Amino acid sequence: MARNIQSLERAAAMLRLLAGGERQLGLSDIASSLGLAKGTAHGILRTLQQEGFVEQDAVSGRYQLGAELLRLGTTYLDVHELRARALVWTDDLARSSGESVYLGVLHQQGVLIVHHVFRPDDSRQVLEVGAMQPLHSTALGKVLSAYDPVAHSEVLEVERKAFTPRTISELDDFEAVLDVTRARGYADDVEETWTGVASVAAPIHNRRRMPVGAVGITGAVERVCKDGELRPELIAAVRDCARAVSRDLGAGRF
Repeated sequence: MARNIQSLERAAAMLRLLAGGERQLGLSDIASSLGLAKGTAHGILRTLQQEGFVEQDAVSGRYQLGAELLRLGTTYLDVHELRARALVWTDDLARSSGESVYLGVLHQQGVLIVHHVFRPDDSRQVLEVGAMQPLHSTALGKVLSAYDPVAHSEVLEVERKAFTPRTISELDDFEAVLDVTRARGYADDVEETWTGVASVAAPIHNRRRMPVGAVGITGAVERVCKDGELRPELIAAVRDCARAVSRDLGAGRF
């Protein structure tokens, strides 16, 4: 059986202690509550402080939870709310389009799939919740890169690998794609990531009009495209879904 890392257990215990009871605690209070020597407690607190998980009041010297920990908690809540708000609309999109629907968010220089609705037929399919997709070659990733400044900076740092001959890897060409994405309100991926597969995606915004994710459909090129172009009714359905989820998140009309 794998052994637990004692320092991490102690750090977690400190965060739980600071999260409950009094808003701020002194070093002696924390050390005595956890049965630690002051030097040990101070060392862990200093590390947590450096990472932004704990803050120390300059006047009293007491400790409280830091902004970084609160930001991480808010991110989790945002993703949870995003998925909850999107459930009905993504089900409707799958039914109306006849294709698989994906909900994605920015995570570790890629797109994390947080919700996946199967294509409504009897074909064998694999649930892809938790899977990662690249930012530069997928419709979901292009949408995030176009609308989210953090995603945009991250896609410039990653290797823009050519998955197929149609993958757009050169920076100037990719920036031009993002300009087009912002101008028309959606992104596409026609055999840029997987041969024979096409997708279209649109951005989702929250009540602060900030991009919090993207929703899109993915399917065989012959179904998603017609005469070499994306089917306009599928583009409209994806954009309608994104707007509906955005409205449910408080973004109002787009």
